[in-house]
Amino acid sequence: MVYIYERQEQALMVLEEKSLPDDLVRAVSRHTLAYVLCSISELFRHYDFDPLDLLIVHAVLNVNVLNVMKDDALDKRFASIHATEPDAVKQGVSRATLSRFLNLPIETIRRRANQLKKREILAERDDGLFVSETNQFKFGNNHHLQRMNIIFVRKLLRDLARTGINGPDDL
Repeated sequence: MVYIYERQEQALMVLEEKSLPDDLVRAVSRHTLAYVLCSISELFRHYDFDPLDLLIVHAVLNVNVLNVMKDDALDKRFASIHATEPDAVKQGVSRATLSRFLNLPIETIRRRANQLKKREILAERDDGLFVSETNQFKFGNNHHLQRMNIIFVRKLLRDLARTGINGPDDL
């Protein structure tokens, strides 16, 4: 079973162990939320999709490449702008896991996933749902969105540096 929120729980435990000033926690929260909202806003601008469908597609995409991101060799192999993770490498995700992660009713996930499968965006095999590498909307391989993300990450890092956060050890 895939737990896509495993790292979130680990991060919360670490945060509880280390006492941070409330002002710093608030500042980091503000800047990271701005990053997330800018990213979502760009997705909405780029794709003419229902926002909930976009959320589901990108949650599936995230799980699909967790194994790639955890493996240095695979991460390097698929880092190129010209490389796309083949479907065979992608890790599937169950509807139940998506339901728990997104805190959405399982029936909503089931219905939406079935619609996305009919549109040939999602595909399914024994280990669960995955975003097909051949989807016509280039989910998972959109160079414009990848470049915009770099702009947003640079802004986030600059903003965090202004608050005194220069790396993970500062948290």
